[in-house]
Amino acid sequence: MFDSILSAAAQYGCKTEKNAPMSQYTTFRVGGPVELLVEPNSVDALVALLKAAKNDGVKPLVIGKGSNLLVPDEGLKGVVFHMGDAFSDITYAGNDMIKAQAGATVINLCRFALEYSLSGLEFAYGIPGSVGGAVYMNAGAYGGEIGDSVVVVNHIDYDGNRGSWSPRQAGFSYRHSNYMDSDLIVTSVVVQLDKANPEAIQMKMENFMERRRTKQPLEYGSAGSTFKRPEGYYAGALIEQSGLKGKQIGGAQVSEKHAGFVINKDNATAKDVLDLMAFIRETVQREHGVTLEPEVRILGDAPWNS
Repeated sequence: MFDSILSAAAQYGCKTEKNAPMSQYTTFRVGGPVELLVEPNSVDALVALLKAAKNDGVKPLVIGKGSNLLVPDEGLKGVVFHMGDAFSDITYAGNDMIKAQAGATVINLCRFALEYSLSGLEFAYGIPGSVGGAVYMNAGAYGGEIGDSVVVVNHIDYDGNRGSWSPRQAGFSYRHSNYMDSDLIVTSVVVQLDKANPEAIQMKMENFMERRRTKQPLEYGSAGSTFKRPEGYYAGALIEQSGLKGKQIGGAQVSEKHAGFVINKDNATAKDVLDLMAFIRETVQREHGVTLEPEVRILGDAPWNS
């Protein structure tokens, strides 16, 4: 079934794993196996693998750090391309710009900016995902968004053709970009930052990280904020006001530290997480008349995907 993909992976020396447990590739730490997981080790390899996938009649799921994914317990059919360490280069591009590959971590991008005394990404220090994932969903925190700094995004389509988008073409908005509605795979991004005092940058970064440590349940598996911020409200506040802080279904719990987070408290299953999310949504709708929309990307069958 995956003959062309396996052949291309062997040709380029890419790591492959059959029945790979997706719980090891997502920050929620839940989810069943995928039939085949491949780690492209270069853009050329990714192009070849995409063409091979088309030849095999398979559309792969491309992931980075899996920090915003919920994989079902039964796992996934098909192929996952994992953009791992081979896509983690970060380089100075001149004129206060930085180029980062999609598999680089947001944290490392922030640290690199600090090394060059460049400001504009301090808000993102501590976001657990990859640069590609951050661009894909326009990740943000504390009033900042990754899309605010983007100059150009480079991508590949599922036919293996390379291209790029400007910020306008990427259409960044709250927790959304046009990449979410396309068949384009982010491979790298260039961000424009501003020269600033490195001590001031570091102080801001440490301040944001400390706020995360004290207010967020970083010690547990999660996908960050579970629901998007409804217009005029805060999801965490609505959930807490509904008396759901600490609410638990199976091994999934509404964090006692921050109600905006559903966490893997005790060997949760994906079903535990989905059942708790549904319970939260129904309760908040009943108590406040506000419909919460998931920020986490739910794969497989779920009420929000129908």
